[in-house]
Amino acid sequence: QVQLVESGGGLVQAGDSLRLSCAASGRSIGPYTVGWLRQAPGKLREFVAAIRWSGGTTRYADSVKGRFTISRDDNENAVTLQMNSLKPEDSAIYYCAANRYGNIWSENFESWGQGTQVTVSS
Repeated sequence: QVQLVESGGGLVQAGDSLRLSCAASGRSIGPYTVGWLRQAPGKLREFVAAIRWSGGTTRYADSVKGRFTISRDDNENAVTLQMNSLKPEDSAIYYCAANRYGNIWSENFESWGQGTQVTVSS
């Protein structure tokens, strides 16, 4: 399995931007569909965005569409999530996850990072 480590979280104000990074090791991230999911206290984990292996097709949750952008650099073995116009309701622990040759619509990921905290103050 590929190992994933997230970074880039922090405390920001509403309207600010953050860029989360997911660094992969152990294997090339090339054959993996990679997703970002988040979980706020007391809430279920929810899908945020995903990018498919080969071709880079992307999918976003309606709540972040137009504000967040997921991208990948297979040469750097990394996936990023650019988050703009952040809102307090975006506050959560953000997890990077990956599925080898995964379907862009699947949310059953086989590899997970440890998460990075994002807090947006109003």
